[in-house]
Amino acid sequence: MSSEDPKNSTFAITTPLYYANGLPHVGTAYPTIAADAIARFQRLQGKPVLFVTGTDEHGQKIQRTAEALGRSPQEQCDLIVPEFKRLWEKLQVRYDRFIRTTDERHGAIVKEFFQIVWDKGDIYLSQQKGWYCVSCEEFKEERELLDDHYCAIHPNKQAEWRDEENYFFRLSNYQERLEKLYQDRPNFIQPASRRNEVLSFVSQGLRDFSISRINVDWGFPVPENSNHTLYVWFDALLGYITALLDPASEPTLKNALSQWYPIDIHLIGKDILRFHAVYWPAMLMSAELPMPDRVFGHGFLVQDGLKMGKSTGNTIDPVALVDRYGSDAVRYYFLKEIEFGRDGVFDEARFVNILNADLANDLGNLLNRTLKMVSKYYGGTVPDLAIDDIPLDNPLKAAGVTLGDRVKQSYEALAFSTACDEILALVRLGNKYIDDQAPWTLYKQGQQTALEQVLYAVLESVRLAAFLLSPIIPIVSTKIYQQLGYSVDFAETPLIDDSITLTKHGAWGTLPTGQALGDAQPVFQKLELPDSSV
Repeated sequence: MSSEDPKNSTFAITTPLYYANGLPHVGTAYPTIAADAIARFQRLQGKPVLFVTGTDEHGQKIQRTAEALGRSPQEQCDLIVPEFKRLWEKLQVRYDRFIRTTDERHGAIVKEFFQIVWDKGDIYLSQQKGWYCVSCEEFKEERELLDDHYCAIHPNKQAEWRDEENYFFRLSNYQERLEKLYQDRPNFIQPASRRNEVLSFVSQGLRDFSISRINVDWGFPVPENSNHTLYVWFDALLGYITALLDPASEPTLKNALSQWYPIDIHLIGKDILRFHAVYWPAMLMSAELPMPDRVFGHGFLVQDGLKMGKSTGNTIDPVALVDRYGSDAVRYYFLKEIEFGRDGVFDEARFVNILNADLANDLGNLLNRTLKMVSKYYGGTVPDLAIDDIPLDNPLKAAGVTLGDRVKQSYEALAFSTACDEILALVRLGNKYIDDQAPWTLYKQGQQTALEQVLYAVLESVRLAAFLLSPIIPIVSTKIYQQLGYSVDFAETPLIDDSITLTKHGAWGTLPTGQALGDAQPVFQKLELPDSSV
């Protein structure tokens, strides 16, 4: 939390506001899953959390899409928005607010914010000339374009030459203040590669950017001149603030900023980094508002060397993926197999192999075989032993007692793949341990104390792994917890049992002795590749 932050223990996170010009795809699902995992982990720490997602519904891109389909822009958005909500439900994404930039309440916030910046003298009228990418909703410099003025991000889209009157925001006034922000708060932009990109861009000198259009009707009119429409980025970025409004509150900046502001994490794609890490902070400076704590630019999902996206037509249908394999499988693969912040590739064969190895074999089988032994030897209850008597050099205890802190650090750094690796290392250690200790032999030899310690150590390690994985795979974690005798449902937020927090359940040795266990059942069914890929 930054030193400017007036909040106490609350936590607010946002995804990008997704364009409503087409159906959601796996590239939009990816950061939303990540944001959900972060929000879930923060809730496990007992924090009040506000998780914001939504749709950016204005601008020329949506206007053109709607016209091509014979619809009004509003009709287009109204058809697409439910598809985002449906996908988030299928993926077990539990957001708190869904902001639509066509909301009248948002219009009120935009108008109020514009007036503040206008009164500050940071908006003026001038002429804009340059190459404009409709898909990016951005003017491009020559060095940012490919041959024949094709966009580097949307290589099948040619930029258009524009020469028009626009209102501009005085970004150049904030060069020194932005450089000081980046220097004083080195973690403001993450990961380090994204920070370096921004530092390089800003060091070349900041130019004022246009915040209005005269050739687009679909958007909010500029308060000072209704012949102009506010440019999508000036409008959309303020959606993050509108979303903070309590539904019953009057739409004013004061009300929007009263509880959840400043936002802890803006989670964005690296292609919109400049808007969030340069333009947005400057706009907030103009309005004399505190900065968010972090802007994290995640990498792309790529296919054949190109970013997955609607414009390139190389997307994967996430609905079909979830229907085929389940939400936990999709969530786990993308957060475990792709280092968050780097580009990643979806490979279906690897997807199936990873899920079968980690969740079906290593985690699921370890629980299943141990529960069956406890059922046979102890009537299906956790052995009644003194947990403190398990020696510190017990390999599972030695690894487990520090695991919660290590995984917490990984989650807070958005290092999901590292968190999963740490947790699965304990699970694999559990499989080796049970093979080495051979509890079936200990039972035959009558070594009661050793048998109890072995079985408890394994069950407790599986419980700890399930708890720490619950932000990523809530359904599998719930099945494990219920078979261990708990009534929790990690998929629902907030949890009904508010005692299941990181402080207690993130520590090794939490499973109560004597607790009745459930029947051993598979927690994750093995996956099979279909005849044809998704």
